[in-house]
This record gives sequence, C-alpha cells and structure tokens, in this order.
Amino acid sequence: MKIDHVAMYVNDLEAVRAFFLRFFGAVSNEMYHNPRTGLKSYFLSFGDGARLEIMTRPDVEDRGKALLQAGYIHLAFSMGSREKVDALTDTLRDAGYEVVSGPRVTGDGFYESCVCRPENNLIEITE
Repeated sequence: MKIDHVAMYVNDLEAVRAFFLRFFGAVSNEMYHNPRTGLKSYFLSFGDGARLEIMTRPDVEDRGKALLQAGYIHLAFSMGSREKVDALTDTLRDAGYEVVSGPRVTGDGFYESCVCRPENNLIEITE
C-alpha cells in the first residue's frame, strides 16, 4: 500500500501552483473545474511519483493557520544532499519567503530547514 496523494484547499490556487512549479519542480495537469460547485483543482506531480492536489472553491472557509496546531502541519521534500537543502533554502529566502528554522541538524539527526510558504503552510526541506 502507498499514499496516492495529499490534498489541500487553498485560497489562491494559481499562486500556490506557481510556488510548487518554480521552487520544487512540480509538473501540473490541466485545471479541473466543476462549474456546479465552483471547485477548481490541479494535481501536482513530483519526481518520485508523489502527488499533491491543490483545490479551491468559493465556499472554502479559511480559519487561519497557526504554525503550531493540531492536524497536518507540513509537507516535506527530500533534496538528496545538504548542499541542495542550503541552496533551496537560500533561494526561497531571497524570494521573500520566511525561513522558520535551519538549515540545521535536528535533535533526532536530520538535516533540514523549514520555510513558510504562501497561505502560512510549512514546507520542510530535508537532506
């Protein structure tokens, strides 16, 4: 068994899509649109077969997000080396995204950084 994909509702579908295309090399399908419900979505595919579905619709309720809250809290991307973690972290920082932590070696031995992306969701960048 494997997880097929993870889905998330967003407010600005195109901005979130552009973020993952630009910084994480995602490949996007064509937008799906259900005119009856107003749902619009994209599937974003990543090199190892992982997929992220991003969705929006007019009646989505945005309750705001805290960095430390119950529930799903971040997406993690493995870069393959410390140098790539450092480079992507610097690229995101230079593009104006908040680096919340790192790059650093965590207490449990992982090399990572954590960046806050559009809509206040966390992206973990790991070795």
